[in-house]
Amino acid sequence: MNSTDLVVKLSEREGMTEKTARLIAGALFDAMKEALAKGERIEIRGFWSFAVRHYKSYKGRNPKTGEAVDVPSKKVPFFKVGKELKEMVNK
Repeated sequence: MNSTDLVVKLSEREGMTEKTARLIAGALFDAMKEALAKGERIEIRGFWSFAVRHYKSYKGRNPKTGEAVDVPSKKVPFFKVGKELKEMVNK
């Protein structure tokens, strides 16, 4: 399922126009992106959670040349599936 499919399902299920459903989905995704950009955690109990993981800088190696390179610190979004969703998928 992609975002277009989600918009169609939302509009059909709730009896709203696709334009309204697109605005709601867009607002939800924008709020999630903003929260992650601030380093906040997003959690829907039993479904999933997103968090930002911080990685320190380190010395890496260019696999092509073998030369040592400095890899800068970074933040990466991390997804974790909830227990209830995991159990539902594995039925």
